[in-house]
Amino acid sequence: MYCLNYAPELTGIGKYTCEQAEWLAARGHEVRVVTAPPYYPAWRVGEGYRAWQYSRERRRWVEVYRAPLWVPRRPGGITRLLHLASFAVSSLPSLMAQLRWRPDVLFVVEPPLMCAPAALLFSHWSGCKTWLHVQDYEVDAAFALGLLRRPWLRRLAQRVERQLMMRFDRVTSISQAMVSLARGKGTEPERTALLPNWVNLREISAGSAALARRTLGIPADAVVALYSGNMGAKQGLDVMADAARLLDGRERLHFIFCGDGAGRPALEAACAGLPQVRFLPLQPAGMFASLLAAADIHLLPQRAGAADLVMPSKLTGMLASARPVVATAEPDTELGRVVAQCGVLVPPGDAAALAAAIDTLAAQPALRAHLGGAARRWAEQHLDRDMVLGELEKTLFALIRHQPAGAPSTAGVGSD
Repeated sequence: MYCLNYAPELTGIGKYTCEQAEWLAARGHEVRVVTAPPYYPAWRVGEGYRAWQYSRERRRWVEVYRAPLWVPRRPGGITRLLHLASFAVSSLPSLMAQLRWRPDVLFVVEPPLMCAPAALLFSHWSGCKTWLHVQDYEVDAAFALGLLRRPWLRRLAQRVERQLMMRFDRVTSISQAMVSLARGKGTEPERTALLPNWVNLREISAGSAALARRTLGIPADAVVALYSGNMGAKQGLDVMADAARLLDGRERLHFIFCGDGAGRPALEAACAGLPQVRFLPLQPAGMFASLLAAADIHLLPQRAGAADLVMPSKLTGMLASARPVVATAEPDTELGRVVAQCGVLVPPGDAAALAAAIDTLAAQPALRAHLGGAARRWAEQHLDRDMVLGELEKTLFALIRHQPAGAPSTAGVGSD
């Protein structure tokens, strides 16, 4: 597995990549990972790791090779490109060292797509199959969010992206819209499939909610609106601060914003003086599951233009917690179609509409229970970890045996 993000990162792509690697290793497969030091979502290298050092460790049953990485203090358009390029270059020795091992499949996680040329060269020399798994369409998202703007650069990047994707034996992504986009970029339909992000349903249950509330000092009768995850550019977090300010004075309504990232300082500043808003750091896995269950309403802000280019990984846990979701997304996007079945959609950037949706759900416990039940059923039908990864395993076997394989799953949601 060739990926930028991996454990001990607690959120986003790294969480899912680690769970996939460890699940396969626990099934008896030999798994190695070439990755970077943990840095996300805080955009600083984690304690115990060094940015400019090669290292090797064993996490549970998986051999992990870490390559140096430059982490910008203020990630933007050009600095993000340099950040991704630093890993693409520094990881080459760690990747090519695996030629002697001769794996059956090289599983590449995008972003960064910059690693694709090395992956394809590795495949040519080793004879292994290649699998590209797209968690975010970084090229399209960078332009949609305004991180990059020059039209000639976009045309060049899309041309390179198309040529690279066409050369992988298998291309998957985390939503049907994103799979369709892969086909639109030139990947043959029979080589594409859906591989949604998943959730461990047994970890998230209502029984742990009371413990989390006591630990955090939240009144038992409070209505909690929770956002938990990365605090970055594509979330459009400012709308949550505006909504919280519009609802200031409703004593039973509490807001919890849990996470880290480049956008957290601005969000904290926007919420200054709001007594019912609390900020928490990212929580470890056990406490995170309890926190999800302790919420009454989940908040899922998303900027306009990004809803079909990325799928927030945090949605899987929200659905599994049996709580309604309020998302800022258009109804004709895949995110909108999922949330419409188990929550409330409001237009992106519309703080008044977001506040009204939160206020309505806060006043109607029966409606929250109805929508939360629908959310849990969706998760049980489509996002169970063992079901999704079991289908992935079958597809891996089919790939190395040169047999046609169906999609790893039938529906799903995905990444942050």
